[in-house]
Amino acid sequence: MNPYLNNIRDYQDSLAVEYLPIVKKMAYKLQARLPSSIEVDDLIAVATEELIKVSRRYDPKQNNNFWAYARKRVEGAMLDYLRSLDVISRGDRKIVKEIDKEIRNYYQEHQIEPTDEYLAEKLNLPLKKIQKARIAGDIYNVMPIDEQLGFFDNINKKIEEEELVEIIKKELSKMNEREQMVIQLYYFEELSLKEISEILDISESRISQIHKAVIRRIRERLNG
Repeated sequence: MNPYLNNIRDYQDSLAVEYLPIVKKMAYKLQARLPSSIEVDDLIAVATEELIKVSRRYDPKQNNNFWAYARKRVEGAMLDYLRSLDVISRGDRKIVKEIDKEIRNYYQEHQIEPTDEYLAEKLNLPLKKIQKARIAGDIYNVMPIDEQLGFFDNINKKIEEEELVEIIKKELSKMNEREQMVIQLYYFEELSLKEISEILDISESRISQIHKAVIRRIRERLNG
């Protein structure tokens, strides 16, 4: 092989080795926000494969910041993997909506989330179906917010990114300080529910309810 090409390949491989620990941290951070059934090793494998692909395509003459170039692609690869799991069919996604409604009602009365057994009995569904639907909901919670908005409903009109940002800002401005902090920590700091719970001293179930309420309000606004 041409010595010059050899040097390029060595440089590209050294980039992959250098950033591998960061990629592993990204995988662990993402897994902390997911159901325990999602293995961190699978996320690491997907992320590492994408890191190697990106490093082999990287040309410093066109882009002098490798990590800025690679990070979005590594994150995207892990999200694509989660989408590929297809843990629940489109036809069954209404079950997730029904579950969320029952959880909200139960939480308002008891200040805790109901068990899967309670939901199965209430909705007259097999327990495994409830568990599968809740895992799907937890996975979609880590997806980009614009993707979550299209998860249950078809938006009747195309929403430009700038318009979506303005709608989100307006909805957030209507919330109290604690609710705003939950969204800030979850989406922008990318903390897990457990970490947010420790910071704000409120239960993980309450944080989950706040998050879902935000998505619901924005979705209603878009469909309204």
